[in-house]
Amino acid sequence: MENKMDLLSLLEYVDPSYLDYQEWLNVGMALKQEGYTASDWEDWSRRDGQRYHPGECFKKWTTFEGSGITGATITQMAKDNGWEPRIQRDDRELDWNDEIAAGNDDYVVIDKNWIEGMEISEPTNWNPVAELTRYLETLFDSTENVGYVTETYTIVDDKTGEIVHKPTKGAWDRTAGQLIEQLNQCNGDIGAVFGDYKPEAGAWIRFNPLDGKGIKNDNVTEFRYALVESDNMDLEKQNAILRELELPIAALVYSGKRSIHAIVKVDADNYDEYRKRVDYLYNVCKKNGLNIDKQNRNPSRLSRMPGIERNGKKQFIIDTNIGKPNWEEWHEWIEGVNDDLPDPESLTDYWDHMPELAPPLIEGVLRQGHKLLMAGPSKAGKSFALIGLSIAIAEAKKWLGWQCTQGKVLYVNLELDRASALHRFKDVYSALGLQPNNIDNIDIWNLRGKTVPMDKLAPKLIRRAQKKNYIAVIIDPIYKVLTGDENSADQMAHFTNQFDKIATELGSSVIYCHHHSKGTQGGKKSMDRASGSGVFARDPDALIDLVELELTEDLIKQQEGNAAATIYANAIKQANFNYFDEHVGLDDQQSVSQMNTHAKNILDANTLAHVESEINKAVDSIRNRSAWRVEGTLREYAKFPPVNMWFEYPIHKIDDIGILKDIDPEGDSPPWKKNFTKKKSPEDRKQEQKESLEMAYESCTIDEVVTLDALADFMGVTEKTVRNRIKSHGGFWINNGEVGRIPDKKGKEKVE
Repeated sequence: MENKMDLLSLLEYVDPSYLDYQEWLNVGMALKQEGYTASDWEDWSRRDGQRYHPGECFKKWTTFEGSGITGATITQMAKDNGWEPRIQRDDRELDWNDEIAAGNDDYVVIDKNWIEGMEISEPTNWNPVAELTRYLETLFDSTENVGYVTETYTIVDDKTGEIVHKPTKGAWDRTAGQLIEQLNQCNGDIGAVFGDYKPEAGAWIRFNPLDGKGIKNDNVTEFRYALVESDNMDLEKQNAILRELELPIAALVYSGKRSIHAIVKVDADNYDEYRKRVDYLYNVCKKNGLNIDKQNRNPSRLSRMPGIERNGKKQFIIDTNIGKPNWEEWHEWIEGVNDDLPDPESLTDYWDHMPELAPPLIEGVLRQGHKLLMAGPSKAGKSFALIGLSIAIAEAKKWLGWQCTQGKVLYVNLELDRASALHRFKDVYSALGLQPNNIDNIDIWNLRGKTVPMDKLAPKLIRRAQKKNYIAVIIDPIYKVLTGDENSADQMAHFTNQFDKIATELGSSVIYCHHHSKGTQGGKKSMDRASGSGVFARDPDALIDLVELELTEDLIKQQEGNAAATIYANAIKQANFNYFDEHVGLDDQQSVSQMNTHAKNILDANTLAHVESEINKAVDSIRNRSAWRVEGTLREYAKFPPVNMWFEYPIHKIDDIGILKDIDPEGDSPPWKKNFTKKKSPEDRKQEQKESLEMAYESCTIDEVVTLDALADFMGVTEKTVRNRIKSHGGFWINNGEVGRIPDKKGKEKVE
C-alpha cells in the first residue's frame, strides 16, 4: 500500500476549503479510483469546517463509478500548492532548448496555511442610500453610465437541486450623477430609483462604465476595474488575503453569502491590455490561495450591489481605496516582493563566530565561487591561457606561477570548432609535459554556431551543470554572447549579472576573458584596459590583465646567441665531457662562434648537422614568441607583483631568469624619461602625427567604414584633434563623420 500512503501525504498539501465543489468531488473520485476508502476522503474533508457535513462523503462515494479521474489529479493539485517530486526534471537528458522554469514561489506573497483571518461585520447604522451613494462616487464619474440589475429569473441547479436566482440584463440608461441625485431624493426607498428587488435574490451592479447602449464588453467605455471573487473559503480568510496582497482595491463588498467582491483597479487602456492584466491578477491571486471564478474576467461582469439585503443578510461595503493606490505601484511591488534578497544581518551575531571564507581556487588570486576576468589584446594567447588554467585545476598544478586547487572544470568553447578545441587541449598537455592523469575532470561544451545571448545561455548552462560539481566554469570568449552596448554601464551590469547567477546556482567560480580597448595600454591601470564600460573591470573579484612587452632587436639576438651556445655546450658535454671540462672556458660558453669551433672539433658530421637543426628551431621559436606582463586587481587578496612571461605557442612560460623585468610596455616609460626626452622639431612632430594618422586609418579599416570616432578612440585623442590632423595631412576626406583616402593628389579634399 505504498501508493496509498503517498497519495494521503500529497493531500497534506491540498486544503479542501480552497477547492470548489467539482474539485472536491474530483479528489473523492481519484481516491476511489486508486483504491482508497470513503473514510480517507471523509477525514481529509473535515479540514473544511464551514462546508463539511458528516456522512456526505459516504453518500457521494457510491456514485463514483468509471469517472476516469485518477491519482494524477491529486498529484497536480499538490504540485500547484508547493509539493515537489523527489526526482527532479534535471535527471533526464536535456535538450538545447531546455530552460529553467520559474519556481512555484513566483509572486507568492503570503503563506495561505498560516494566514490569520480578518473578521468582517455588518454596519451598525444600516443606511442603504449611503452605501449605494458611496459605491457610485468611488467607482464612477458623474457623467458615466452605470449598469445594474434588480429583476431575476429562477433555475434549478443540476448539482445541488437548489433554486437559483439569475439576473436579467437589467438597465444601463442613467449616469452615476443622475442615480446619486435620485437617491438623495428617494427618502430611503432605493427601489424607487433602481426598481424593487427580491429579498431572497439581492441585486447586482456593473463596476465598469457603459456607453448607454448595452451591457456587452463592446459597451464598456473604460476598462478601469476587474472583479476578484473567491467563494470557497472562510470569509475572514478571504478578507485577510485580499488585504495582505495589497491589491489596489477601489471597493470591497460583502456579497451577502459566501464571498467578498473586490473591485480592483486595473486601469487598462483597451480590452487587450485589460485581458492581460486580469490574467496576471488572477494568477497572483491563485498562487496566494484565492481560487478565482474565471467567469468574472469580463469587464462588463456584474458584481453584488451594496445597500441591498439578500436572503436576510446585508450586501454592504467593507472598505474602499485600500492596498496600493494604483495598478502600476501594485505591479511593481508584486514583481519585487519575491526578489530572493537576503535580510540584513547584525554584525554582533557573527563577531565571535565569523563564517569561513571560501577556499582558494587559484592560490593568492581567486576563491572558489568567485569571478575572474582575463583581459588582453589579440595574439596574447588568452584562450591558450584559459585552457592551461583548465588543465592546472584538473591536475592540481600551477598556473602562471599560482597553485590551483584540484576539481572538475567546464570549459565553454564559443569560438573554435569542436575538433580544433579538442586538439588544443591535447597540444597544451603535451607542451606542458603533463600526463593526462585526470582528464575526466575536464568537460568541454562546444557551442560554436549555437550561441545565444548570455541571459539565455546562463539558465541552460546552469541546468546542464547542476549535478556535475564543477569547481570552475570557464567561458571563452564573452564577445560571442555579449548583447547590448558594451560602453553602457546599465546594459553591461545586466550582462555581468549572469555570471553571478551561474556562480550562485552552481557554487563554482566563473572565469571569462575580454579584449582590450584600442590604442596603447602601457600607461593605463590594469582595470582600465578592458574594452567598454568600467563595469567589466570592476565587476569580477579578480582581474588578470596581459600587456605586451616590446622586445628590441638586440635583446632578441642576445637570446638567440644564448640558446645556440647552450645547445652547442650540451651536445659537446654529451659527446665528450672531458674535452668540455678541459678546453671550453666560461668566455667560450658566451660566444656562439667559439662554441661552433669546439663543436666542429668534437662532433661528427651527422651529430653536428642535428645540433645545428636544433639551433635553427630554437632561433625560430625565439623569433616567434612574444613577451607579456601579467598585472592584476584583486578583491580578496593583496595585490601581487607583476609576472613576466613568454608566450611560446601554445603555452605561457614564466620568465624565471628575469630577462623581461626591465622592459616597459609601450607608453609606460618612467616619469624622468617622459619629462626629459629630447625635444622634437616641428617637422619631426608633424611627420610623427602624419604617420600616426595613417597607421590609425589602416588599423580601423578592419571595420570597413572608418569614422572620426574610431580614429579618435584608436589614437587616444579628441575628434577635434583628428580633424586638425586630417586637414594638416591633406590626404584624407571627411563626410558626415566618415573618413576616407583621397584617390590622388589632385583630388579635392571633402569637408563636412
